[in-house]
Amino acid sequence: MTTVGLTVALIGAPLLLGLAGLVLPQRNRPAGAAFGVLGAGLALALVTVLLIGFDGPREGSFIWVEFGEFEIMASVLVDRRALFMALAVAVVAFCVQVYSISYLRGDDRYGPYAAQVSIFTAAMLTVVFSGDLIMLLIGWEVMGACSYLLIAHDRSLPEAPAAAVKAFLVTRVGDVGFLLGVIWLGAKVGSFRISEVLDAVPTLDSTTITVAALLLLAGVAGKSAQFPLHTWLPDAMAGPTPISALIHAATMVAAGVYVVARLFPLYDASPVALNVLAIMAGITLLLGALAATGSDDIKRVLAWSTVSQLGYMMAALAVRAVDAAMFHLLTHAAFKALLFLCAGSVIHAVGSNLMSRMGGLRRDMPLTFVTMAVGLAALVGVPPMAGFWSKEAIVAALSQRPFLLYAALAGIAVTAWYSTRLLVLTFLGERRVHGHEPDLAMTGPLVLLAIPAAGLGLGVYLAGDDLAHLDGKAVLPLVLAAAGIGLGWLMCRRRDPMAGRGWVGDGFGLNTVQRWVVVRPVVGVARAVRAMDVSGVDGIVMGIGRLTESAGAGLARWHRAALPRAFAGVLAGAFLLAVAGVTVALW
Repeated sequence: MTTVGLTVALIGAPLLLGLAGLVLPQRNRPAGAAFGVLGAGLALALVTVLLIGFDGPREGSFIWVEFGEFEIMASVLVDRRALFMALAVAVVAFCVQVYSISYLRGDDRYGPYAAQVSIFTAAMLTVVFSGDLIMLLIGWEVMGACSYLLIAHDRSLPEAPAAAVKAFLVTRVGDVGFLLGVIWLGAKVGSFRISEVLDAVPTLDSTTITVAALLLLAGVAGKSAQFPLHTWLPDAMAGPTPISALIHAATMVAAGVYVVARLFPLYDASPVALNVLAIMAGITLLLGALAATGSDDIKRVLAWSTVSQLGYMMAALAVRAVDAAMFHLLTHAAFKALLFLCAGSVIHAVGSNLMSRMGGLRRDMPLTFVTMAVGLAALVGVPPMAGFWSKEAIVAALSQRPFLLYAALAGIAVTAWYSTRLLVLTFLGERRVHGHEPDLAMTGPLVLLAIPAAGLGLGVYLAGDDLAHLDGKAVLPLVLAAAGIGLGWLMCRRRDPMAGRGWVGDGFGLNTVQRWVVVRPVVGVARAVRAMDVSGVDGIVMGIGRLTESAGAGLARWHRAALPRAFAGVLAGAFLLAVAGVTVALW
């Protein structure tokens, strides 16, 4: 089979098995689990085959729909960057499907859950391999729909539906811009094929390029949780923990970074768009890191950490270090999926998300402790863990923009602080609760993900890739990381200095600002429009109807009352006329 054919099969396997899973009975766990694991397993096998046999970029397409001069193509574009991204998606999706079998044991809606995860995976793979902006948009929107369904999966949690609606609406705000950007580019270039759009960039005027880049960036900010459209991501922790791992590591939030990298010639031609991206990244990087220091919910700490790490990736893109951004995206996929699944094991064992109710779990859960320590070390950037090499590549590139460099360096120290806080409060110190190691279906994925979290960066370095380098510039980040670890250890060893500071973990009140500045005015306008519609438009229409009905009823009553008398009068008149006629005739 050709490269293009294998790629279509790679996307189609989880999609078809996911669609098949949707028609299964909800309580058919064995079939649901089998379809889910098989879809992810086939995707993983196919992307491995494609990587082994890769001999250069390939593109395949055919006309899907024609609108006058416009042609919508069903197109795939396969290159090495797309294959590595697909590998991350497939590995994390496979681990999530296996892990979920045990984590969601007893869930009476497991069948739809597994099917939706498969469709979610296929949608991200569509984004990764799409050679056409319309196809990319379809995958982009299907991911949004799947995230809404999966975040709201646990109907027993009252916050889950609200979190799903928030995620859906906040990302939709950005997606309006993304849709307009796709249409704008297609209209200006005369094609939606990505290769043709990028080839046409040098021929477009600066205004067209900047408008397109900024419109697309709005959608990227929503999907990749960048300031100011980042507020949905911590609340999305109401969804099942395996879904948090999938969203944060390999799908949803990774999509925005990947799309900017895929369309980077467009951004490279717009200094304005790169400046906006840099400002957004710098704020997001620090905001996420600082907010992670104040949350008591272990999943929200990791969620804010994701916001911050996405800021690092966007910062790299803002200084044209595309390979460094993608390198960190791949290492982040490994260690963040590991961290979320470790958190899920802890929550599964103790029945709580709150670190204040944990402590001393190292003795009861040694494997989870070791694998989470590996994930946190990779997050902090402790050598030789994967995160050290990718974050070092980004920091080295940020010297072009001093304010981004300073933000990144500060973020390293803060990341080390909140990571140490999480490890100490959860696994060390006083035992507040007893735990236990989960079964093989949950521990197996932890061990599998710990391997790339620990060794991916070192492997790239040993392979001689210029991305992973080691020089004197690494000293300052290492010193800052060590300082953050030491500070976190000293401050949290006996007590939690951030206890009771929920406003920090809530993102410094930005949710409240968003509620007062955006939500309440929109709700107020909606209520006013509804009142105008009900009392005004509907009132006039209903009033005219009631008036007409009342007049008709009165006329009917008059008509019913007058008709018998009129009929009697006619008969009487006819009788008199008949008598008169007979009399005259006889006379």
